[in-house]
Amino acid sequence: MRIGILGGTFNPPHIAHLVCAQEAHAQLALDRVLLMPAGIPPHKQILPGDPDAEARFELCRLAVADDERFDVARLELDRPGRSYTVDTLKALRERDPQDELTFIVGGDMATSLPTWREPEAVLSLATLAVAERRGAQRDEIERRLRPLAGADRVVFFEMPRIDVSSSLVRELVRADRPIRYLVPDRVERYIAEHGLYRAPARKETA
Repeated sequence: MRIGILGGTFNPPHIAHLVCAQEAHAQLALDRVLLMPAGIPPHKQILPGDPDAEARFELCRLAVADDERFDVARLELDRPGRSYTVDTLKALRERDPQDELTFIVGGDMATSLPTWREPEAVLSLATLAVAERRGAQRDEIERRLRPLAGADRVVFFEMPRIDVSSSLVRELVRADRPIRYLVPDRVERYIAEHGLYRAPARKETA
């Protein structure tokens, strides 16, 4: 099978995540796209007061419920330590060696690939699919990745510009403003029923 992997903290998942998954599925002829919530993300901080990993997994599950194109994977949640992409891809390859893996990222993440753990191993394990939005600079991404072995495994797909982020959703919830249409209905209900994001996350102190 041709499997796409869309990783992230999904804190919470929103329509831009789902549109990205949908466009990758359609344009790259994928059989399935897995949402892969990070347990301990290496590049983002989960602050005290944010939903725990199980809640973020449930939000993802609700976001893609009843859509057979998508699924949610627990791999990074069940593995101790930080959630490095290379480890995830190795585990997926070992589990189903016949699958063709495509790792889906936005332009900013693609540009930072040389700073990831074992970036060339990432490119050896999966095609890197970059969501290309208006204003994104494909030339700059290609220039940054060109020195890496496997850079020829980078592909681009079109992504409509949707200015929705998880931080925006959290801010709206804290301000008691509506988030309907920014997140799936099931996600909106879960956030409301469990009182998520109501209080500002406390910053960690030394």
